[in-house]
Amino acid sequence: MTLTTGDADKILSANFAPWVLELGLKVEELGDSRAVLRLPWSDRLAREGGSLSGQALMAAADTATVIAVSAARGAYGPMTTVQQSTTFQRAVMGADVLIEAVVTKLGRRTAFADITMTAEGTEEIAARASAVYALLG
Repeated sequence: MTLTTGDADKILSANFAPWVLELGLKVEELGDSRAVLRLPWSDRLAREGGSLSGQALMAAADTATVIAVSAARGAYGPMTTVQQSTTFQRAVMGADVLIEAVVTKLGRRTAFADITMTAEGTEEIAARASAVYALLG
């Protein structure tokens, strides 16, 4: 089964905590093993100095990975983050962030993904992450 962006939006609304939904993430693109989500700029997510908080970026990367793994599997199934490593490369100020999660290996019990976060309107990467998920069902 191939997921649509509408399917992915339903996965978001049905399976994530209210505080994650408050980030306002929107599914922009979906492929067989990738997802692109938009994290809209909000002053509520800014830290001292006006840059987007790392916690918001990490939560967005984690969420995008769930959508990408669901796309790779053809449907949502229970999963949990085993490991996520994030490297911040530059501050994001006053711009939406596009989060692209790509599943690099999908096994029966685990999935691996690389995530790139880029401020809209620039080619410069704001952050990168890698993640490992346990597939529970």
